[in-house]
Amino acid sequence: MHHVDFATHLTPSPALSPDELRRLYRYPQDPTGGSWMRINFISSIDGAVAADGLSGGLSTPGDRLVFGVLRELADVVVVGAGTVRAEGYRGAKLDADATARRVSAGRSPVPPIAVVTRGADLDPQSPLFTDTATAPLILTTAAAPADRIAALTDAGARVLLLGNDSVPAGGIMSTLAELGLTRLLCEGGPGLFGDLIAADAVDELCLTTAPVLIGGHAPRIAVSSVAGRLSMRPAHQIVDDDGTLLTRWVRHRC
Repeated sequence: MHHVDFATHLTPSPALSPDELRRLYRYPQDPTGGSWMRINFISSIDGAVAADGLSGGLSTPGDRLVFGVLRELADVVVVGAGTVRAEGYRGAKLDADATARRVSAGRSPVPPIAVVTRGADLDPQSPLFTDTATAPLILTTAAAPADRIAALTDAGARVLLLGNDSVPAGGIMSTLAELGLTRLLCEGGPGLFGDLIAADAVDELCLTTAPVLIGGHAPRIAVSSVAGRLSMRPAHQIVDDDGTLLTRWVRHRC
């Protein structure tokens, strides 16, 4: 059983140095099962996952700072195809210092983006393929059209087939672990997060609560056809000067 520091930190983020943030968000040294699935989301106070249809509409300076720290610490960024299309995803970008820290730790300069998509329905001319330093990974199914798979492969992607008709959420971790990618960071969307909950494949949630109310019909951060229940414990809470609440919740395993 690995050790996690559950001390609560309720402090303004300007008092925390980048080194302290990296310490607070570090991955466990010896995670259960060999891999660690971290989820990162932002929502409004009333639970909306987006403003004007995009999660970026909720973002705050503190959220963007932690977003960069989480990407620096991850081996791979996992994201659903719907989020890639809606948010205009491109390859991960880190500053020179963050890249140097990764390389000195024996990791790739930047984490690749791994896209979960049943039908390989992605545009090979999109920034995900044309604006990246590391080729994306495409986690898809045997049912995906062969011409789409060929087009994504020609665009430089590495395509991995995980299932027949749907990508099994529970197989994402093991598939990426075979590539040596064990520190996983999932950035959504809600459907993929919901599937991971139902598959009992979530170790941690990093949740930013933006200091706004949205109303409307925006979805919650996790949705799925099958409900699940995972017990979580708070690892830390950080309150920024603008009211942004940055929390980290870790799986409570008995």
